[in-house]
Amino acid sequence: MKRSGYWLGAAALLVLSGAVPGIGHAQSIDEALAQTYANNPTINAARATLRSVDERVPQALSGWRPQVFGRFDVGAQYSDSVPGRASYRNTATAGLSLTQNIFRGFRTVNSTRQAEAVVRSERESLRATEQAILQQAATAYMDVISNTAIVSLRRSSLEFLSEQVRAAEDRFEVGEGTRTDVSQARARFSEAQSDLNLAMANVNTSRAIYRQLVGEDPKRLSARTSIYGRLPKGLDGALGSGAANHPSILSAQHLVDAAVFAVKTTEGELLPTVTLEGNVQRQWSPPTSSTVDTVDSASIFGRVSIPLYQGGAVSSRVRQAKEDLGQTRIQLDVARDQIRASIVSAWGQYQAAVASIAAAQDAVAANQLALEGVIEEQRVGQRTTLDVLNAQFELVNSRVSLVTAQRNRTVAAYALLAATGALTADRLGLAVARYDEKAHYKKVRNSWYGLKTPDGR
Repeated sequence: MKRSGYWLGAAALLVLSGAVPGIGHAQSIDEALAQTYANNPTINAARATLRSVDERVPQALSGWRPQVFGRFDVGAQYSDSVPGRASYRNTATAGLSLTQNIFRGFRTVNSTRQAEAVVRSERESLRATEQAILQQAATAYMDVISNTAIVSLRRSSLEFLSEQVRAAEDRFEVGEGTRTDVSQARARFSEAQSDLNLAMANVNTSRAIYRQLVGEDPKRLSARTSIYGRLPKGLDGALGSGAANHPSILSAQHLVDAAVFAVKTTEGELLPTVTLEGNVQRQWSPPTSSTVDTVDSASIFGRVSIPLYQGGAVSSRVRQAKEDLGQTRIQLDVARDQIRASIVSAWGQYQAAVASIAAAQDAVAANQLALEGVIEEQRVGQRTTLDVLNAQFELVNSRVSLVTAQRNRTVAAYALLAATGALTADRLGLAVARYDEKAHYKKVRNSWYGLKTPDGR
């Protein structure tokens, strides 16, 4: 019985420390999040998406730039205008044409502003993705710790019940117990074995999710974190911070701006277009076998195109763009409502977890004393085996509840920080190189030519 008490005490220390056994330096949750920030494929994919969206700006700016085309024609002409005097004539023409937009109904200006707004929106979407993945990684980190602690509790409980089975069998053999006591002890032992198997499966699942998010298997983890000092002081402060800083709201706001410029860009198709067109060419035409005629020509034109009627297509696209604008404004309201709901939910879960920890700690202390008392009373014949089993069952459940509450408090804290838009590498102080979302944009914005990406691909 003393040995069982030792294992139960060791498991309790493990639960309260929140550590996963291992060799070497314990990896903190901030270190795991830093590794996630640097290596997670979902985050890297979102960064690649942003780099792709950056290219929309130089595409829009191309409306200011000239378009130059070269051509080369080679052919033969057959003429039979005079009966009996048919002729053949080979010709070759090389030319160069240039078109420069002077005025496009403000479409270049508005499409550029639209592209810039989409880029800003995508930057916020990247920040939202980073926050979501960091929150998932923090949850996976705590799941590994809590599930491992629960496995230790289940194992210690199984050890305790194994001794209870042996003790019940010994008492039955000497006539001090009944077969019912033995059966009850064996039944609880089997239930504990089933609980242990389930707990081990949960550990394997949480470790797999951890590897998926962080990029390596969990080794030695520590539940110590400074996240609680970064939380807002009250619900009102959390709501205000979320409304002002959450990337999902900011992204939706930028999409509204983009939709406004999309309407103006489409309306520009109803305005006149002014272009400057220049052409130069040389034509070679040998009239005889011994001479070649060369003709050089050049032209320059200013063209004004005034749309009078376009079949109603442009008008339809304008109306469509206005409906899209209305939709983005509604989506902005939806994003605000969703963030508010997530903040309220995370705040309530955090407060509930804090209260649950205090209640679970009291329950563990009370059930520990109750088990010790029942064991002593059983020794003098005042308690049955079933009383001991029930007391031990209550103690294990209260310890599992404590582990779960501790896990829930940390997970809710990270969820609350994410809901307010503050779960970022900078706010967490992660020791990792920050991804500069503007670096690629600055390199490609004014690029006039080139097929290689800034990183050399």
